[in-house]
Amino acid sequence: MEYKTQMEAAKKGIITPQMEVVAKKEKIAAEVLREYVAKGTVAIPANPAHTSLSPEGIGSPLRTKINVNLGVSRDVTSYDMEMEKVMTAVNLGAEAIMDLSSHGDTEPFRKKLTSECPAMIGTVPVYDSVIHHKRDLGQLTAEDFLEVIELHAKNGVDFVTLHSGITRETMGGIKAGNRKMNIVSRGGSLIFAWMSMTGKENPFYEYFDKILDICYEHDVTISLGDACRPGSLADATDAAQISELVRLGELTKRAWAKNVQVMVEGPGHVPLNQIAANMEIQKTLCHNAPFYVLGPLVTDIAPGYDHITAALGGAVAAAAGAAFLCYVTPAEHLALPNVDDVREGIIASKIAAHAADIAKGLPGARDMDDKMADARKNLDWEEQYKCALDPETARKIREDRKPEDDHAETCSMCGKFCAVRSMNKALKGEVIDIL
Repeated sequence: MEYKTQMEAAKKGIITPQMEVVAKKEKIAAEVLREYVAKGTVAIPANPAHTSLSPEGIGSPLRTKINVNLGVSRDVTSYDMEMEKVMTAVNLGAEAIMDLSSHGDTEPFRKKLTSECPAMIGTVPVYDSVIHHKRDLGQLTAEDFLEVIELHAKNGVDFVTLHSGITRETMGGIKAGNRKMNIVSRGGSLIFAWMSMTGKENPFYEYFDKILDICYEHDVTISLGDACRPGSLADATDAAQISELVRLGELTKRAWAKNVQVMVEGPGHVPLNQIAANMEIQKTLCHNAPFYVLGPLVTDIAPGYDHITAALGGAVAAAAGAAFLCYVTPAEHLALPNVDDVREGIIASKIAAHAADIAKGLPGARDMDDKMADARKNLDWEEQYKCALDPETARKIREDRKPEDDHAETCSMCGKFCAVRSMNKALKGEVIDIL
């Protein structure tokens, strides 16, 4: 083989089969895409062991992608339910699935995903380390963590989130109590706790070169986790967040030097007026690596509706340069999401991503909107359903509240007062009958 990773191939001038697929999906020239991958502006997470993968590109020049988090916990242990969520996510167009399982034997589910699921698969190996080794956090060694990264790579995982940017040097600001919410990243809190208990350096930082060797061997993309992402508006764009981002930029260059693809994770809870600035800071500090954001959530007071607060922030973030939106469900901050929560979270994120792609002026981004406008002008309901992001819900709402039969071409909101109906008739010189 002439190359191990997509980035290595791109730097050598090779257009891989995965690049060909992604270029076709994005409606751009394969050579243009290859140049993006070579520079690191676009990542194509594609572990060769993920045999069922339909490759996707992640980067601001491309369509905005969305990720769906799922996985079992100690309180909700049904992997059958998780597979139902996976299929719901894939059917609704999610491009990535992150298995965040934190209970039981996780490997069979992970291998099932990489043998059956066409979406990219991501994991957070630090979660699995306690479970895999069956030892509590303080008893784990740096070698234990690296062993789990390699296991996930061999299982076919396409990208791993590693909280490599928080170090012993940067713990002081958190310990000083300068934040309202301290650390809200689950993986980040585990690394902070491990360093506090053992007195040792963050293994994902100290042994970053060894991790790069593993990821290079299996073409696993590193998603550099933001341990210090803000978990409240009060902590947005603070010193802890920005200092970590500086280190993530340094690690990005080290990964690229070894031909390992990188994404950089971002906030978090951020006021609407700070989101675009956050994207610009990331682009500068992290050399235009693809930015992967959770939300951002634009208010702290909407539990039960955080899929909406995240979609608001996600649309602004993606329009300003974020490439990858991690969905948020109505269950955020409250519970493990069920299938209905997953569905609502995906739709909200898809709306945000699509709105951003239109704002960015991507070729073809508005095509379906224009088709929807034509269908509405013609009062063609079947065509409207075909154009809808969620045809099932659109059809159900109208069918449940249909108008009287004598004006069934309209809806029950306006009936014969329908503006579209009136204009169509008026422009044809017909009588507009209302009563």
